[in-house]
Amino acid sequence: MYYSMYFDPTYILVLVGMVVCLIASARMNATFQKYAKVRSHSGITGREVAENLLRREGIYDVQVEHVAGNLTDHYDPRNKVLRLSDATYQSSSVAAVGVAAHECGHAIQHAKGYAPLALRSTLAPVANFGSMIAWPLILLGLFFRSTSSQLFLNLGILAFLAAVLFQLVTLPVEFDASKRAVQALGTSGILYEEEVGHTKKVLSAAALTYVAGAAASMLQLLRIILLANSRRD
Repeated sequence: MYYSMYFDPTYILVLVGMVVCLIASARMNATFQKYAKVRSHSGITGREVAENLLRREGIYDVQVEHVAGNLTDHYDPRNKVLRLSDATYQSSSVAAVGVAAHECGHAIQHAKGYAPLALRSTLAPVANFGSMIAWPLILLGLFFRSTSSQLFLNLGILAFLAAVLFQLVTLPVEFDASKRAVQALGTSGILYEEEVGHTKKVLSAAALTYVAGAAASMLQLLRIILLANSRRD
């Protein structure tokens, strides 16, 4: 039986994925806001934390910069730039310290040649292209009954699979960066033990957003496969 793209039972998979992502995002925002109000005993900012931890690891070729936005923090391995958002760069909260340390974790991964990070960087352009062309190909395969429709479907599924694979590879990269962050904060004296516990909660909540995103993408992939199978029938 061929399901309509506008109304079919497989939409439940999309809805489940959306709910999971919304819950994870809400938890992340609530946890960050809670500990963004708790000032660290050291009083140093996210920028200072990043610079301190990088130097402790012997990393001198990574620049720490400010980037606009809320929780837009990221490490750019191509340009070796660690960018901290408005909520992190000048803040001395335990939440900001944790986020800054997490991004340092990525810089440390890069410096030490952490294989999953290198794999993610390699997959990134393929995943971006796959995300862009997947649904156009799938829609062509579903809406047009021709000898090439199955080819479009298969290509669309492969393209979307590349995006899902990227998200799966991202999980160990993010978990490892948080682990390195907690270890670095625990040995640097920047935070008290109790404060390190607070940062763990912030980083754990952030990690759940990646897990939720990966789960939602897998549910979407399952939906595409079900639609493709119904098209064959």
